[in-house]
Amino acid sequence: MNRKRLVKVTAIILMFVMVFSFSSNAIVKAAYPAWQAGVTYKVGDIVSYGSSNYQCIQGHTALTGWEPPIVPALWSLYNGGGTQTVATPTFSPAGGTYTTTQNVTIACSTAGSTIRYTLNGSEPTSSSTAYTGAIAIASTTTVKAKAFASGMTDSQTASATYTINKADTTANPVFSPAAGTYYGNLNVTLTCSTSNATIRYTTDGSTPTSSSKVYTSAIALTATTTIKAYATASGLKDSSVVTATYTISSSQTGLPAHILTGYWQNFDNGAKCLKISEVPQTYNIIAVAFAMATANPGEVTFSLDSSLASKLGGYTEQQFINDIAAAKTKGQKVIISVGGETGSVSVNSTASATNFANSVYSLMVKYGFDGVDIDLENGINATYMTSALRQLSSKAGSGLIITMAPQTLDMQSVSSGYFQVALNIKDILTVVNTQYYNSGSMLGQDGKVYYQGSVDFLTALAAIQLENGLRPDQVGLGLPATSRAAGSGYVAPSVVNSALDCLAYGTGGGSYKPPRTYPAIRGAMTWSINWDASNNYDFANTVSAKLKTLP
Repeated sequence: MNRKRLVKVTAIILMFVMVFSFSSNAIVKAAYPAWQAGVTYKVGDIVSYGSSNYQCIQGHTALTGWEPPIVPALWSLYNGGGTQTVATPTFSPAGGTYTTTQNVTIACSTAGSTIRYTLNGSEPTSSSTAYTGAIAIASTTTVKAKAFASGMTDSQTASATYTINKADTTANPVFSPAAGTYYGNLNVTLTCSTSNATIRYTTDGSTPTSSSKVYTSAIALTATTTIKAYATASGLKDSSVVTATYTISSSQTGLPAHILTGYWQNFDNGAKCLKISEVPQTYNIIAVAFAMATANPGEVTFSLDSSLASKLGGYTEQQFINDIAAAKTKGQKVIISVGGETGSVSVNSTASATNFANSVYSLMVKYGFDGVDIDLENGINATYMTSALRQLSSKAGSGLIITMAPQTLDMQSVSSGYFQVALNIKDILTVVNTQYYNSGSMLGQDGKVYYQGSVDFLTALAAIQLENGLRPDQVGLGLPATSRAAGSGYVAPSVVNSALDCLAYGTGGGSYKPPRTYPAIRGAMTWSINWDASNNYDFANTVSAKLKTLP
């Protein structure tokens, strides 16, 4: 090869190397689209958020509050080149101070991963002890865990410290549910965290002694009762006497102990159009959907949809008002729901909180509504919504019905705005009907990942509320009436009944077993009455029959 031709070939090779190098760098440094709420993501999609990239591991439509770092069940860190990062392990119970030995479980949401842990504070490695089952922690210990999976980057290290302070006194008995006002018959359980403790109690208001009745099973209450109890254990001092008073009412503003809530659509979207008078009595609460925002912050208004009114043969406002009054004479409650998927009501200031309370109360007076349903899907400010509902309660009085319909993610943690509002107004709150649909996968009460469309999804997520402050009579299961009523998450009504049995009695259900039973579980909700009507009321007929059998 002559020199001139060699120079030419060399130049071509150099150009090829430069192009290949540039292309390679471009691939490595490619920018991924930024995560956005409202976008539908499928498994494998990669987005950027903050300074990191994330890969979708569960198809879903993104919502505000579902940012990739917050929802490990939906997103995994993505480091490029096809390598994902294993999800960080979680502990149950969480680290903290305890008076008894704790059986700590460790979970990782990445399928096929292996968890390894240490108990001496050192960093776990691939040769550390493999997690195979609950770890008994009997003394103050720091547990560190890391998850590994073939072809993936090791997880971050999770750490939890358990301080075990074993006292010389028997632990006080704990009542479940807690003292308060309940509707219908109630079963109260007593537990003691001290091993082999004996609990003695009275139900006549007297102080229990060593000759008082020994607790062996749930105490059935049918009337207002004060329970006093103490615990004793060999080698330890007796516990203090603890007291709980249960006020048993036959109803809350006319509602039975277990209720079915349904949404009445003030619009036509293909479901059967109905007048309020056509809603069957199987529905205890009719939530009129929806009140809408005005230009005045926090203020809401309502009017009948003209297209719907026309389809119903000229349904007038006065007929609507008359139908609400007639429903109430049959024992049903009719409330106004605020928000919905496209609602833009915002209560984020003192003025807007007052505007909200005043405008909702005005609607109650005009139409005869019994209360309000909070179905805000564009975020909620706990401070000001609490203020708004307190103001509304002051105006409406003790008969006010307040229901809430948060999305599943909104009730994952007590730190979320919705959960905070529910706890803040616990004394005036009727029921929280969480929407267990359009959710993808979520963490349950035990820290494990559960997928919508299953009985475990309903029970494991409902238990988060039941174990974190809400009374059982304030927790309901929200589901679509038919597969057409939601994008995903539909289950047959028989599955809803199975979940109610699992929560109320501890029977049926799936692999998830709640830590206790909740016989006062309030009931269920469906979107919507109109879609249920399109399916011959299969949801209402099936679920209401089950609710009537609960304690």
